Amino acid sequence: MSVAEVTLRGMKAGRRFRAELTDAQSRLAQQTADACRAVYNTGLEQRREYRRRGAWINYEQQAHELVDAKTEHAWLTEVPSHCLQHALRDLDEACRQRGTFRVRWRSARRWVPSVRFPQGSKMKVQELNRSKSRVKLPKLGWVAFRASRDLDGETIRSATLTREGKHWFVSFLVDDGITTPPHALPGTAVGVDRGVAVAVATSAGDLLDRVFMTPGERRRALWLQRKLSRAANGSANRNKTRAALAKVRARERRRRQDFCQKTAHQLAQENAVVVLEKLAVRNMTRRARPVADPTQPGHYLPNGGSAKSGLNRSILSNGWYRFESALKSAARYSGTQVVQVPAAFTSQRCSACGQVDPKSRESQAVFRCTHCLRPAEHADVNAAKNILAAGLLAVSACGDDP
Repeated sequence: MSVAEVTLRGMKAGRRFRAELTDAQSRLAQQTADACRAVYNTGLEQRREYRRRGAWINYEQQAHELVDAKTEHAWLTEVPSHCLQHALRDLDEACRQRGTFRVRWRSARRWVPSVRFPQGSKMKVQELNRSKSRVKLPKLGWVAFRASRDLDGETIRSATLTREGKHWFVSFLVDDGITTPPHALPGTAVGVDRGVAVAVATSAGDLLDRVFMTPGERRRALWLQRKLSRAANGSANRNKTRAALAKVRARERRRRQDFCQKTAHQLAQENAVVVLEKLAVRNMTRRARPVADPTQPGHYLPNGGSAKSGLNRSILSNGWYRFESALKSAARYSGTQVVQVPAAFTSQRCSACGQVDPKSRESQAVFRCTHCLRPAEHADVNAAKNILAAGLLAVSACGDDP
């Protein structure tokens, strides 16, 4: 694809709306999601069985067998065929990226029911009034949704129906036709450190944070978790408790997403270069490995699992990866350059004299250099200054203007 074609098409973006399905549409959407999950899991088991015998099977073969399976199972013909085919495409991509035996099953409990309609060029969107519109989806017919923003001038590529709790949401992948402009404030740069004590700290000294869950909600979530642990499996009381706990968690998740998007937008608008640490959040939040006791078979030594679990919760609750994704998305529309640098010793190095000493980090929030004896500074702000210096050095080495 040429540069002119990319400029003409613009950038791909997501648009999410609250769908208002009828009872029949809701049942069909849930049935389609269950069918997609069954096809995904069956295809994964088939791929694993082939690999055990030293053979391979690809998407084309599984899609051809899906056509034959519809003659034996009538319930596969009741749902849109493109959704089933796209479930196999998702499986094929997951197996190529992670390997056949590392792909997880789509569990009925943990997997969020979702249905993707890939043929966006055939979808029609009609505006009903100032607050509502509708889109025509295969076999579902006209689906109404709350039009919180306008879709005029944007080309729909695909649509996805997702259920959260008792509500359904429709998400559109669109080409908005917007090209990345040059930044309005060239020459500006900022370093950003993602921390535990404070969610986001900048090299300018700003500490950006927000309370994602109130003390009352935290107590309620803890009470619901204890109640859930005592409920019998498969009981109505357990399902009711799970729904109440999911409602509290969803409120926390929406606040975190709002904070990350607003903070990323602010930093992208005010700075032409934003420097981050290159962090593998998924690996950092893995569970601590058990340590077997060599003297007593079947017993294990202390491995700091409780402290590691607390650190994992703190990292995930501050949304490190979500903030990074939001910043990269906002940078496309502001012309901001996002630079990532290695995170080694950024929290132990003094931003004034450059001395590296672990003892300078007195606590999670206090940094006091043991070499130059300068006044104490917030540890995350000191790390953000080191991140900025490393990012500007990397930009200069690449030949760009820092």
